[in-house]
Amino acid sequence: MPWPISRGYRRQIARLEITGAIAGGTRRRVLKALKTIEERGYPALLVRIDSPGGTVGDSQEIYAALKRLQSKMKIVASFGNISASGGVYIGMGAQYIMANPGTITGSIGVILRGNNLQRLLDKVGVSFKVIKSGPYKDILAFDRDLTEEEIRILQDLIDTSYHQFVQTVAEGRNLDVETVRSFADGRVFTGEQALALGLVDRLGTEEDARRWLAELAGLDPDKTKVQTIEEPKSPLARLFPRQQERFPFPWPAALDWLEFEMATNGLPLWLYRP
Repeated sequence: MPWPISRGYRRQIARLEITGAIAGGTRRRVLKALKTIEERGYPALLVRIDSPGGTVGDSQEIYAALKRLQSKMKIVASFGNISASGGVYIGMGAQYIMANPGTITGSIGVILRGNNLQRLLDKVGVSFKVIKSGPYKDILAFDRDLTEEEIRILQDLIDTSYHQFVQTVAEGRNLDVETVRSFADGRVFTGEQALALGLVDRLGTEEDARRWLAELAGLDPDKTKVQTIEEPKSPLARLFPRQQERFPFPWPAALDWLEFEMATNGLPLWLYRP
């Protein structure tokens, strides 16, 4: 059932956080939150991004949803500690972008990784018998090397995804495609460098972004409230929050990364991982 539109929402700024690696769970949460924001009729949205990027399709869906909302509200993206690769792509869905001077951003490019365990399997005497409908059905199989033709096929896939990324950045930042290509080689930048390249509009904190957004929406920066939109937590989650500081090693974060790596093995990614 849609949220009722309240006049109170028209005097507030909605805030949405996008943190961590972007995958299916992030996409579902963000799209649900954006639907709530649209239904409530907020005049402005602050998107706080602190992400190294993630899967191509999920990043594209979040970007498309933000792009569609531009006709209904002002949107400013605030880049946090890191907003790279898919995080940059999502940021293109905002009308304006602010980053900290030391924000790590950029990493415009695509990566695809597969695991080749053939030598290990040979040592332990394990082999597989594969029956397939076509020569490329087991492309990126972990028990054999890629053929030259398979490398070409995958490179074409990566090149297409890369072109989509470059095109979106060029359109979102009003830059020439060749200008974007000149720095879209996977390198990362500070927020200060990104400003000089035209990837962001201003330097500042999230609070600076909030005040700027209020002004853009015709609201009083000193009086306008910010409402963070997030998925309601279950009673159990509220009683037992995940507190990584209890561990000598950040096990929850490590497990999240392991799950992400396993789920995305063999997929093209817009991801920065030093």
